[in-house]
Amino acid sequence: MEKEKKNSTRQEFKGRNLEDVISHAEHILKIPRSQFNYEIVAEKTKLFGTKTKEIVITAWPKNKSKEIFEKEFLDPLLKLLPLDIKYTTKRKDDILSLIFEGPDKLILLQKEGELLLAFQHILNKVSPQKVQADCDFFRKRKERELKDYIRHIADRVRKSGQNEILDPMNPYERRLVHVTVNHISGISTESIGSGFLKRVKVFQMKSKTF
Repeated sequence: MEKEKKNSTRQEFKGRNLEDVISHAEHILKIPRSQFNYEIVAEKTKLFGTKTKEIVITAWPKNKSKEIFEKEFLDPLLKLLPLDIKYTTKRKDDILSLIFEGPDKLILLQKEGELLLAFQHILNKVSPQKVQADCDFFRKRKERELKDYIRHIADRVRKSGQNEILDPMNPYERRLVHVTVNHISGISTESIGSGFLKRVKVFQMKSKTF
């Protein structure tokens, strides 16, 4: 997958010498040479009355590192917030986990973690990898409470046969609902609406007839 991604972003550049070619690549890619990789694929000698040399390279942008994302976006963003918070990072399976700490951390958790989850949503719009924001073990507590609630709703739907429409939820909460119900036989879910907050319908699956 990574090889295919790199090949899809490669561009070819030609010039009389390596310096000319790299400078041309900088101009076309609109990034400095320190931010792209390149390979020399050919060195040709052309005959047009006199011998001329041609260098051919392929170049592609480097993947944005965690330092670039944190220094260029996350750190400046935190400085704009009227909150005394800091963060630590963990990475696993291409997921960036941000754990927030500091004197004002509890403000992030007010109204069921509304600010924390909104912050996570914004970061996922600009980060080169998926971001999960957490503070004071909020995610574990939220997951446990929401899973227990959804199991209760699924059991009620199974007994009554009636659909249940849940209160509006953010993407993180909706995903937990879908994953939890996916492990409950005979019950399914469907997101309803548009935008950041959507409702989830919990319903009983129809039995197949032959």
